Amino acid sequence: MQRLSEIKALLAEYGLSPRKRFGQNFLHDHNLLNRLVEASGVGQGDLVLEVGPGTGALTEPLLDRGAEVVAVEIDRGFADLVSDRYGSRVTLVRGDCLGHGRSLSREVVEVLGGRAFRLVANLPYQIASPLMAELLLGEYSCLGQYVTIQDEVAERLLANPGTSAWGPLGILVQSRGDVRRLATLGPGCFWPPPKVTSAMITIEPRDHQFAGDVRAFAAFVTKLYSTRRKQLGGVLGEACVRAAGIDPRERCERLDIPSLERLFFSSQSIESHDN
Repeated sequence: MQRLSEIKALLAEYGLSPRKRFGQNFLHDHNLLNRLVEASGVGQGDLVLEVGPGTGALTEPLLDRGAEVVAVEIDRGFADLVSDRYGSRVTLVRGDCLGHGRSLSREVVEVLGGRAFRLVANLPYQIASPLMAELLLGEYSCLGQYVTIQDEVAERLLANPGTSAWGPLGILVQSRGDVRRLATLGPGCFWPPPKVTSAMITIEPRDHQFAGDVRAFAAFVTKLYSTRRKQLGGVLGEACVRAAGIDPRERCERLDIPSLERLFFSSQSIESHDN
């Protein structure tokens, strides 16, 4: 597993330096890297999607466990480094992991080929939320997400109804999977140290079968939260809210996921009837 001195030596060899534009802060704490890989449970022959491999500090322990790694790297210099260092041991996708409409890029989808996989990555902060959401919304056979992200985002994913952090992202993620915090990471765990605290989390899909369109539900919740301070009866109509078994004077920020799902189906029913 790479030490910080080796990471710096590799960057010097390739004439590279961390770029803020791509959120390049390299996790070099071996205990934390091992904890993330262990939590993922990957083993021989398992397919792993790693976004932003950098110098390969996480790639190496994944390969050591016999995983088949699809590494997506947007930075040309680091893509060359990964290609030179790991060759055919890694399937390298050069470019952004997200394509048009924030869905997985065509290249990534083609490489995954509809197979079941796990996301294991030290995610660049700017793509963390849209990527995690897309893997839950789309039909990608993702068996779980094991990632390092900004702690502020983790707080939103782990939030409870009625708290200031409770909102569309946490609702979507918790409606589709179980979220767990593995560790909280100070800036010193990375090089260069970021200005924020980070978190290591896992998201594992649940058996809960949502009977509706998950993308429509996500859009409904996002729109509803744009008026989070208003009473639901004034936003959706009292008949719609009462049909979901909710007090029309209630506000969305206090609703749990089952209540929001009932409200979604109630609004769809009324909309269908009106049409």
